[in-house]
Amino acid sequence: MDFRNKRRIAIFGAGICDEEIYQLAYEVGRLLAPKAIVYTGGLGGVMEAASKGALEAGGLTVGILPGHRAEDANPYVQVPVLTDMGHARNVILVRTAEAAIAISGGYGTLSEIALALKTWKPVVGLRTWPHIEGVVYVETPEEAVSKVFELLEVTREEI
Repeated sequence: MDFRNKRRIAIFGAGICDEEIYQLAYEVGRLLAPKAIVYTGGLGGVMEAASKGALEAGGLTVGILPGHRAEDANPYVQVPVLTDMGHARNVILVRTAEAAIAISGGYGTLSEIALALKTWKPVVGLRTWPHIEGVVYVETPEEAVSKVFELLEVTREEI
């Protein structure tokens, strides 16, 4: 399958999450799979759930890992990218993606949101850090996926 024409969407979120957030991230990954390559930080929690959803729906999953061991990736990452950069790997994740969906998350997620906004990438927020100027907030996985593609089209038309 040729993945060059698929969009590159990052999912930002914490490495530890509850079952409700896990299910939201899983559904986002599942819905993205037909139209996008799903990029995450490659570890657990939201990252694992989004990767699992995408993989089970036939998508391609890429994990931009903070360390230097491929075996640290969650089992649903098909392409592990080893950075050995710790949190600085967030820059690589943001620069590789065309847009992002932030789901829940802690300070790492907040840094990814800030980096994406700083580089003019569309960011959709689903139960994540509130009241950030530039983030488009939604309530459901379906809205998140629909909105991220809508924002990519607006961005494309502005170029």
